[in-house]
Amino acid sequence: MSMINTVAVNKTFHGARGDLHVLKDVSLEVQPQEVVCIIGPSGAGKSTYLRSLNRLEEIDSGQIYIDDKLLFDYENGINKVKMPLHERNMALLEVGMVFQRFNLFPHKTALENVMLSPVHVRKIAKEEAKEKALALLERVGLADKIDVYPSQLSGGQQQRVAIARALAMEPKIMLFDEPTSALDPELVGEVLAVMKSLAQLGMTMLVVTHEMSFAREVADKVVFMFEGSVLEINTPATMFSNPNNERTRQFLQSVLS
Repeated sequence: MSMINTVAVNKTFHGARGDLHVLKDVSLEVQPQEVVCIIGPSGAGKSTYLRSLNRLEEIDSGQIYIDDKLLFDYENGINKVKMPLHERNMALLEVGMVFQRFNLFPHKTALENVMLSPVHVRKIAKEEAKEKALALLERVGLADKIDVYPSQLSGGQQQRVAIARALAMEPKIMLFDEPTSALDPELVGEVLAVMKSLAQLGMTMLVVTHEMSFAREVADKVVFMFEGSVLEINTPATMFSNPNNERTRQFLQSVLS
């Protein structure tokens, strides 16, 4: 049983300057409680792949299984899986996502941001949602910031609120799309610390990251993407000390030197 399984996923962006084939037969499996980090240069298709998993990007062809359930089986841009919309949406609620930009509602406090989706989407009673939100904000080290608005928080604090907000939906899987790339260097550590604690608690995580030390320390396996393709999947030990692929080696030399 896998939490995420994609088979031969393809995606092409069509533009005035021509077509850009951003995902080329991407196949990847993530097991329960596994932490998988995706690395690679900008433009490798990493973020597009992540966004395709919860339908923020629609793929052209390939299969996407979430929690061992086939949700998407695309051929020529058409999904062949016939499933009630409600059932598919419920399955996608099992996938939480944290973006590069925090996407918090500026007119709502940290607490209100975390409570919003459980109340409006999961239809949880406000008191119960508030109780859970308070516990989550404490868990990410922001118990003293519950009544503060996003503009009064640092980037690192905003990203931790965003993580708490994703966790409030009680997902089985967490996707992180370069969650530290918009942060000042001194704020990166506080976000990575929260992510490490999630990993230790057994959360299934798929992380697109430029933080090689995090990938080396926390990942169960590391995926190297280049020009829309998966070129290598390996353990952190092998990936960082003796990668199989020459492109992987070149990339790691450039970012680690």
